[in-house]
Amino acid sequence: MRIAVTGSIATDHLMTFPGRFADQLVADQLHTVSLSFLVDALDVRRGGVAANISFGMGQLGTNPILVGSAGSDFGEYRAWLDRHGVDTASVRISETLHTARFVCTTDADHNQIGSFYTGAMSEARLIELKAVADRVGGLDLVSIGADDPEAMLRHTEECRAREIPFAADFSQQIARMEGEEIRTLLDGATYLFSNEYEKGLIESKTGWTDAEILSRVGHRVTTLGANGVRIESAGKDPIEVGVPEEEAKVEPTGVGDAFRAGFLSGLAWGVSHERAAQVGCMLATLVIETVGTQEYELRRSNFMDRFTKAYGHEATAEVQPHLA
Repeated sequence: MRIAVTGSIATDHLMTFPGRFADQLVADQLHTVSLSFLVDALDVRRGGVAANISFGMGQLGTNPILVGSAGSDFGEYRAWLDRHGVDTASVRISETLHTARFVCTTDADHNQIGSFYTGAMSEARLIELKAVADRVGGLDLVSIGADDPEAMLRHTEECRAREIPFAADFSQQIARMEGEEIRTLLDGATYLFSNEYEKGLIESKTGWTDAEILSRVGHRVTTLGANGVRIESAGKDPIEVGVPEEEAKVEPTGVGDAFRAGFLSGLAWGVSHERAAQVGCMLATLVIETVGTQEYELRRSNFMDRFTKAYGHEATAEVQPHLA
């Protein structure tokens, strides 16, 4: 199964603030916030939702096709992704702009404040999926993640026109989208990904109820943080999957991307939605135990031992052959 993953490619600058953001906010002065946090740690990491998802899929052996736009500074990052099983031949390189950059500070309660510089990502709208499909011999699914909004719209419309199944995954871009844009991007999607907060925002902005949205997409996949994930399909009982036990809770950035990597890999393997979600939750657990979105190590025997402990031997028997 050939899966193309579109979206941002970026570097992450991750900082840690030892206090609590809430302690620095004055309730009656929120309209004039001017704050500076003295951080005690800085990690510069590879990131971007499409690159993070593709890295996780590469670790699981499903050879994703990364589609996005980066700058001339992408060479080292490209080599890293190539070494970890990602097809980067469809990444567009800007002649003038740097690769996008995410700057994020996390406090002691794991709350986050972040800023995102789009850079070369703004040129992703120039990418045509037909060229990608022709190069690899066709596409079975396109995951359309947070990216330049015009690129997201172009990819969605092209998938519809060429009858390529697609997954809608607005992520950070939902904050700047209007209801009409969201309706356009999700209508007809095979999968709609969001977290629980984004789920409510999608319904509020579109004016559609949960049932109306379910009637317009194949499956709605909602991540629930520590409570796992819920998968809904019209006319069927929801599937709920819990998360494995964490060895530590180190840093949450990239956890949602890792879940998507595992879930999409499960689809590529042809396992059930429940098994795919379990793989996603296991991979997400590895990420939350690590600083950075692509710094975890997937050791197959350890992965399966923990997977078995969380989901049982029957689940392991279905998943393990794909990780051999």
